[in-house]
Amino acid sequence: MPQPKQALVVGVAEMVVSDDPGVDLVTYSLGSCIGITVYDPVQKIGGLLHVMLPDSSLHPAKAALWPSMFVDTGVPCLFHSLYNLGADRDRLEIKAVGGAQFLDAARVFNIGERNQQALLELLARNGFSLQASDLGGISSRTLHLQLGTGLVQIQTPGVDPYSL
Repeated sequence: MPQPKQALVVGVAEMVVSDDPGVDLVTYSLGSCIGITVYDPVQKIGGLLHVMLPDSSLHPAKAALWPSMFVDTGVPCLFHSLYNLGADRDRLEIKAVGGAQFLDAARVFNIGERNQQALLELLARNGFSLQASDLGGISSRTLHLQLGTGLVQIQTPGVDPYSL
């Protein structure tokens, strides 16, 4: 009989990695923040990162305490944590959700857009690209990663859940 699924919630500026195929990772309220999933389908190792801001140079002290708050410090932490569990660089599936123009109608800060740009540039510099994404827009999203299958599901208010 299969084990019941355990949902681990990834909060804002947090990261969770696991090699337990019975675990689902979930993060809520991705507005301008970005949820990044990285998954090794052979080992069934994955992680979910919920970043808030693009660049840790804005606040190095916070970056030292909460590297998952920033794209430039959180993404490397996510990859290294997965490698430490046995994930293989050549098999990684990377997906990203969020980066909306959220609570900034005048586009003063453009945090969502800046988060997207920082993520894509960081991945490219390191020889990676996104296999799938749902970035931009004006709606918040909830993101789920099923470690047993690698399925990434998204919930957006007023829209039926869908997969990447």
